[in-house]
Amino acid sequence: MTACAIETTSAGADDGDPENPETRGTRPAVPGAPGVPVPPYAITADGAYAARLAAAGESWFPERWTLDGPEPYAVPLPGNQPEEPGTQVQPMGDGRVLIHRLVDQRHAFSLLYPTGPGTGELPLGAVECPEPDTRLTLLPPAPCGTRAYALAVGARSTAVWLVAGGPAGPERLAELPGRCSGGVWLDTEGRMLAVDRELGGRTKTVVVDLGRGGAVSPLLQIAPDSDDRLLLADPDSGLLVIASDAPSPGEERLGWGVLGSTLPVRFPSSLRLPDCAVTPFAIQPGQVLMPESCAVALRVDGPLGTWVGTWRPAERRVRHLPAPEGWLAGAGLWTPEGVLRLPYATAETPCGVAELAVGGPVPAAEGADGRPEGAPEETEAARPVPLQKAPLASSSVANS
Repeated sequence: MTACAIETTSAGADDGDPENPETRGTRPAVPGAPGVPVPPYAITADGAYAARLAAAGESWFPERWTLDGPEPYAVPLPGNQPEEPGTQVQPMGDGRVLIHRLVDQRHAFSLLYPTGPGTGELPLGAVECPEPDTRLTLLPPAPCGTRAYALAVGARSTAVWLVAGGPAGPERLAELPGRCSGGVWLDTEGRMLAVDRELGGRTKTVVVDLGRGGAVSPLLQIAPDSDDRLLLADPDSGLLVIASDAPSPGEERLGWGVLGSTLPVRFPSSLRLPDCAVTPFAIQPGQVLMPESCAVALRVDGPLGTWVGTWRPAERRVRHLPAPEGWLAGAGLWTPEGVLRLPYATAETPCGVAELAVGGPVPAAEGADGRPEGAPEETEAARPVPLQKAPLASSSVANS
């Protein structure tokens, strides 16, 4: 299926040298007028590419960022018509950009790529949802970089679709009872997908094994009456960042656990910031078997604005850092060496990445109970994460 095509709009962008496609878009348009929500910014699992919708006056167009070179640069990928603000884009590992459009009640998918001064488009097909209220959204970029997936959430069930990288167009891989949200990859191959499923009035995280026909198994079941969601996972260390109301019924709190561990999930008091919303968005990779040393990046929204926090399980405190001007809030990634890379766009620097070097865990004097002096006590969940029953129970992660 091909998308509709009408007038091209790319006002406000600098297309660079038409003879050199890689210079196109080094000065893309800055996000639109105040009050207009900025679409999400997605980064590949290896951190090489990113994609977003950028503004050109009152219109939107896809934009690919290259992040693994000496300096980041952006390439605009305008099609034959402006995009709707809700259009989803996602970078692929080869530099192409997947775009998801709603066309005549059909969810159409294409791959975009630069072709000299223009934009090439490879249609992949479309997904038709029989129920009118079905919501179809892209899942986070798969670790393999060659495939892309989506969730189609209906009134009573959720379908997992392979929308790019398959042999012949979009393919429905699994259907789960209940309404699913989220989406976290638990391995480096893009086989084990964790989703938060609402069923029977409760939300619990389950694992969908895409290599076994969509076989489903439980992952988070902290307490019988709790709502438990998985926010982030790191396959190298096994660190899990979760949200649950198990320790405080009716109040969702942030906690952490370890994949494959039988120890209880912990809910640090340091992650409860008064009058602030705290959203984890990245975990430091490469810390093999050392989950407590992994740094977690936090987006903090409070009365004074939005800023960045960093936290490690071993530290029991949050470090607060100013966000760069024009930060694409909630986007970023860690390097294994502990550098937090935050993308930003301003009028002066429409494609930039700020690097914040955050040191390792700060040693603290321990009290008689083994906790750092003055540190608030961590709350333990009533039951451990039942990860020993999950498909990844045999993975080599530390049981600590």
